[in-house]
Amino acid sequence: MTFSIVGRDAATGDIGVAVASRFLAVGALVPFVRAGVGAVATQSYVNPNFGPDGLRLLSSGLSPQQVSARFQADDSGIAQRQFGIVGAGGQSVTFTGPQCHAWAGGIAEADVAIQGNILTGPEVVPAMHAAWNAAVGQPLPRRLLAALCAGDSAGGDKRGRQSAALLCAGPGRGYGGLTDDWVNLRADDHAEPCSELERLLDTFDLLFGRPAQTRELTAGELSWLRGVLIRQGHASSLPDGPWDAATEAAAWALYGTENLEERWVDGGHFDPVALDYLREHFGD
Repeated sequence: MTFSIVGRDAATGDIGVAVASRFLAVGALVPFVRAGVGAVATQSYVNPNFGPDGLRLLSSGLSPQQVSARFQADDSGIAQRQFGIVGAGGQSVTFTGPQCHAWAGGIAEADVAIQGNILTGPEVVPAMHAAWNAAVGQPLPRRLLAALCAGDSAGGDKRGRQSAALLCAGPGRGYGGLTDDWVNLRADDHAEPCSELERLLDTFDLLFGRPAQTRELTAGELSWLRGVLIRQGHASSLPDGPWDAATEAAAWALYGTENLEERWVDGGHFDPVALDYLREHFGD
């Protein structure tokens, strides 16, 4: 009893799922993603085994269509199931069992599978599809969320709203570049879960986004920063003049306590987004 989109960014290889439902913590059951393998959204009297099993079958070389055929052959409850699958190469499939609650259906084409059941009507899935196409060129999490919000605005789950989730992976996208696991956000029980997911993604981008550009601080900005570092207890004193090792060590400590380490750059170069955040929180 859910609507979801499974999507892939053909330019980057990023892959993910966005989902919303009148169901508690939908993100715990529906989305499954693995970088370099694919993504699965399993819903409607959900069979949660479709997630790990689908990723395992994709990793073994089966296409999304072959995985779908396997699910249909092996699951005795398939008539009430719904799922969407996109593989790492962009092949896709969506399936809606004949006993899913109306309105139910989906769209699948290269790099995307969109599906929903117990929807307000047949307008929800096309609205999501149009938003997905309109958001081409945006980072995958933004594009998926735009499609999800469009489905919500078009009516979404006819029973109402409760939860939403966004799960994405991509090569080296994870924290510190150490894993492929990227965005993993959930609004588990919220009056406006899609709007809450937008807020969470904004916060995620602030804290975990990586610098698009950097610049050196002006003399005035450097003096201000050193004052902040001393007031916050990261240094007892700091010298005047150019950037130095003591200032760098104290600034790194400040970034760590503010959870901005993904925006850190060595050598006195600053990400303008991080600098704006520090000015807002510690004053000019």
